[in-house]
Amino acid sequence: MRLVIVSGLSGSGKSVALHLLEDLDFYCIDNVPAALLDQTVSAIVETGDPLYANLAVGVDARNSARDLDSLPGLVTGLRKRGIRCEIIFLQADDAILLKRYAETRRKHPLSEEGQSLRDAIERERQLLGPIIDCAELVVDTTRTSVYELRDAIRQRVGGQSEAALSILLESFGFKHGIPADADFVFDLRCLPNPYWDTALRPLTGRDAQVAAYLDASEIVQRMYKDILEFLLRWIPEYVDFNRNYLTIALGCTGGRHRSVYMIEKIAPQLQKHYGQVLTRHTELAGDELAGG
Repeated sequence: MRLVIVSGLSGSGKSVALHLLEDLDFYCIDNVPAALLDQTVSAIVETGDPLYANLAVGVDARNSARDLDSLPGLVTGLRKRGIRCEIIFLQADDAILLKRYAETRRKHPLSEEGQSLRDAIERERQLLGPIIDCAELVVDTTRTSVYELRDAIRQRVGGQSEAALSILLESFGFKHGIPADADFVFDLRCLPNPYWDTALRPLTGRDAQVAAYLDASEIVQRMYKDILEFLLRWIPEYVDFNRNYLTIALGCTGGRHRSVYMIEKIAPQLQKHYGQVLTRHTELAGDELAGG
């Protein structure tokens, strides 16, 4: 059995993720009491019904703090019993969560009389701390549309084969902030910047002219070699640790030239060693998650 536990902040897209998993033939149960998760899974396993081969459950902050604290240990126990178990955690910036609640006029599940929405969100973050600490995949939906979130879950969770590590290479611009879901972050701002060449400024790291400009730089090639060697050295450790997801972010100032170029150069090399290597260029308008 494969068990995917979907958790995260209210308003971050948990329902979207569960609905997408349901479309991918997962049997989905929302808002499972954490205290009953072990019993629920055990009862399902005993049926032997292939209908439950892929099971997704939603666990949120409406559980008691004690039950949420016990979830990491419960997951460890399930894995020892041979159940392929992974935790997906969704989050977003407070400002975005406040905006989403204002637009939908929904009540936060932890809101109480005399308490502000911001206080409820902060309390939720604290309660879910033990879960995000052990989550294998953290998805930040601050700048992600519903359609982009669905694509991300489809490719990273639904498209993952047994015993495979899903790797995402993500370019970003430091002026927009560091991705909160990254396991590794590499800063490329010390490299020559094509932005200062007026002919290259409107282009991106995917364009041949920008690639030629950066290919000709010795320091760029040294950085490329060092990052690739680092990843090839350390990714196997994550495989041995039975990690299912790894997100690697490369950033430059605007996220359109150097970081995009570097990802397009590194991805084919990683694909020679690992089955699922996805790329995402955060700052390129209309870009979709792509896999090789």
